[in-house]
Amino acid sequence: MPDRQQADDADEPGRDLESEAARRRRRAQFLRERHDAKQLRERVQPRRARAARMRQAMRMRAFRR
Repeated sequence: MPDRQQADDADEPGRDLESEAARRRRRAQFLRERHDAKQLRERVQPRRARAARMRQAMRMRAFRR
């Protein structure tokens, strides 16, 4: 019985690394898709996108002081 526990403990770091790698792949995919969606939105609605950029610029200026 203790041998089985040691074998499970030995496998644990490998599973953590794999799940971490899978999480990073999913996150990278999500960020790519989000970036693509933002670019598409800017092309489809240029006026709204420009207004959003201006609002963001105003917010950033408020923190420069």
